[in-house]
Amino acid sequence: MDITEEDFRRFNSSKLYAPLKEQGLHSFVFDPIYDIRFFGIEKLHPFDAGKWGRVYNKLVERGYINEQHICRPREAQYDDLLIVHSKSYLSTLQWNVLIARIMEVPLLIFFPACVIDRKVLKSFRYQTGGTVLAVRLAIECGAAVNLGGGFHHCSSKSGGGFCPYADITLAIKFVFSQRLVEKVMIVDLDAHQDMYNCDIYPRDAKAKKAIRKAVEIKSQTSDQRYFSLLKKALDEAVLEFQPELVLYNAGTDSLTNDPLGNLDLSPTAILQRDELIFKTFRKSSPAVPVSYTHLDVYKRQFIIFSKLSSNIL
Repeated sequence: MDITEEDFRRFNSSKLYAPLKEQGLHSFVFDPIYDIRFFGIEKLHPFDAGKWGRVYNKLVERGYINEQHICRPREAQYDDLLIVHSKSYLSTLQWNVLIARIMEVPLLIFFPACVIDRKVLKSFRYQTGGTVLAVRLAIECGAAVNLGGGFHHCSSKSGGGFCPYADITLAIKFVFSQRLVEKVMIVDLDAHQDMYNCDIYPRDAKAKKAIRKAVEIKSQTSDQRYFSLLKKALDEAVLEFQPELVLYNAGTDSLTNDPLGNLDLSPTAILQRDELIFKTFRKSSPAVPVSYTHLDVYKRQFIIFSKLSSNIL
């Protein structure tokens, strides 16, 4: 992954790691600003734009966490975003038509871009900062969860699928810049194929040839078949690559009757899937830090997500 001198300057001036010194080491990253409230228009998309706060509240309600377990992120600033995005792409996020396409909510074209930025994109910048922070916390603590983030449908020059910023790639660039690790594995178990992670990281053609663990899942795949494919791919990937850090992008859109995922996994299978990921890497020798993000939670799935998050504790 290419890191320029200008990138190093931006790393050194960034405040995204500041909460580590200000707040200490905690396993969960969250801020109430993650939730999107845009005059009710956010309800027009099956994606649950208020899931993050509900998951946090559910975890608190059940006694799994309290305010002392939470590390609050900083908002990713323009200079931070330039580490992974082109200036031309960031400038297009001032166009309401493009933002409406990325967010898949056509009615956004009727609102000024400055309003959309304040009511919508700001949330995603905080979540992007949250992913950067959670990855560093995972290295320090062994495992960490960003209750937002995981924007795997975004590249350096294009966004889509409710993903305006490439938070995963940005987080990896941050840890590489400080030489905290040399080998990072992305495990993406969202039902939807990530559109751009493989285009950004790794970037060169030789490295792309080494990506051999793209496991394709057919529609209506059930628990047993899914676990068979997943376990085999994980075992092979760990033996061949031996990562020093894992970025795990989970998803509950694999559930039966999900409006967009089109798979057939039970809630129990989703919980067992995440346990498998953490056991595979945290119980390996040496143990591998795992950072957990979770993008695709659709309506009525946030209770499952809260169970996933509590499982990590």
